[in-house]
Parts: sequence; structure tokens; C-alpha cells
Amino acid sequence: MKVLASEGISTKGVEILEKAGFEVLVTRVAQEQLQDFINKNEVAALIIGSSTKIDKELIDACPSLKVIGRSGLSLGNIEVKYAEKKGIEVVNTPEAPAAAVAELVFAHLFGGVRFLHDSNRNMPLEGETRFKELRKTYAGGRELRGKTLGIIGFGKTGQEVAKIALGLGMKVIASDKTIREENIELDFFNHQSISIPVSTEPLHQLIKWSDFISIHVPAQKEPLIGEVEINAMKDDVGIINTSRGGVIDEKALLDGLENGKISFAGLDAFENEPAPHIKVLMNEKVSLSPRIGTATLDARERTGVELAEKIIRALQ
Repeated sequence: MKVLASEGISTKGVEILEKAGFEVLVTRVAQEQLQDFINKNEVAALIIGSSTKIDKELIDACPSLKVIGRSGLSLGNIEVKYAEKKGIEVVNTPEAPAAAVAELVFAHLFGGVRFLHDSNRNMPLEGETRFKELRKTYAGGRELRGKTLGIIGFGKTGQEVAKIALGLGMKVIASDKTIREENIELDFFNHQSISIPVSTEPLHQLIKWSDFISIHVPAQKEPLIGEVEINAMKDDVGIINTSRGGVIDEKALLDGLENGKISFAGLDAFENEPAPHIKVLMNEKVSLSPRIGTATLDARERTGVELAEKIIRALQ
């Protein structure tokens, strides 16, 4: 049987599939050519990312398809219920990229509390002539240890964020659509580990007590964080969004940055992708990255392995 990885798969993933007896086609296929390619090659399993759309028409037109694998957590570009109704199994990889996203959260956090995102802009331009002034400008940083991190959305990624925060000596408060308790496992050298229970709390409590807030939720119809929520936060709060554009009202965010309520923001997702608003991009209090949360070599390898294993189980 043939597996088409139209948006790529890690070398390790290919090796696992081939060892199980599958022929792997790592070929970039344009959306408009996908139907013909699948049918011509009698593809049994299709691996995609975020760029390919799997709708009812494609599903109906490709009778050889038995499995659709989607890298990452989101399944928004696949007609999942219709595919399953047609006997096609849909699998994804919610765990594989979680650690990568969590580390990016702290890249933005560390940069934000020490103004690195802004000093990296200004040092090349003025470091030679205004070194002492810049040193004074960026001398009022804060430490993360002992501060409270609020995690909105306590799935796999939120829990990975909690692991790093607890390891740094931060206090953690979490909120989710369901009230529950999760045991956060911290692993150390020589197989030592500790388990720390974290219970989810109502969102208004998280907003009230958090020094920093990190958001890990699916796409929302309306912003989760707007003017009302920002006004209820602590003064000098820092906000990180590595989930989806639109979960924060960017106008309210900019207002909070301008009036000093928010000390900094770290954004890896934007309301207006792929052309974020210029006021967001130019604000000196915003740390920016272009939707790279899951994009590490390590996460790509884990994703390939997880997809390969799930596809093998589904087809065998």
C-alpha cells in the first residue's frame, strides 16, 4: 500500500512506514492536483499539514483512501465527520509538538521580562553611540521565579508549559473548559521524578492572580481576551499567545500596552494572518514570531513517528 506525505514527513517516519511494508511517496502535490494523484497512485493513506484542504468532494472522489493523517493538533482543514462516515480514519498528533510550543512560550517570556526583543532592535542601531542610555533603558527587568503564570487551556501544550514553569520555580494557575486536576510530572537525572497536582480554576480567578498569562486554546468565534478581561488583570501583566489569531482582541491589547496595564506581549499568532496589522508589528512592547510554535526539527521528527505509528495501526 502507498502512503502520500504531500506536506512532508520526517526521515524517521518514512523509515518506520517502509519497515512496515508501505511505499512512501514524499511529493508536494498542489491542492488542485491532489485528487488525480491519489487516484492514479491508489494512495491508501494521506499525510497533510495545514495547507491542504480535505473536503467532501475530495473524499468522495478518492475511493482508495483509508486513512488521513494530520500533523499537529488542529483538524480544521479536514471534513472529519464526513470522512469517518465514509470509513476513512482520521488521525493527528496532539502530543508531538507540545514541547516545542511550550519552549517558544518561554522564549517570549524571558525576552519580554528582560526587554530582549526591543534591545535586539536597538543595539545594532545605537549600541555603539548610546550604550549607557540603552543600559539604563533596559535595566528594569523582572525575574520569572516566584511569579504566577496563568495558563488558559490545559491540554497537552498547556501542561508542557506548566512543567517548565514549575521547574523554574514559578507558581501555576490553569483554566480550562472543564474543571479538573492534572498531575504534572517533572523528570530529572537518574530516573528521578516528582508529580505536582494542578487544578484548573475559573478564568476570572486566573486573570485576577496571574503575573503572566499564556494562551493555549483552539480558534474562537469571539476573542477570549478583550478589554474587560485586560482591565481585570494585574498591572504590568505579560501576555503570550502561541495558539490562534483572534483569541486576543488586538485593539484591546494595543490599548493595554499603551496605557501601561500590559508590560509586554509575545505573539506567534495574529488576527490578520498572513499580513498582521502594522501597529502590532511595530509596537516596541510586542515580541514577535511568525507562527513557528510547532516548527522545530525535534517536533517534526516526533510528529513523523507518531503519524507513522498511527497509520500502521489503522491499515494493519
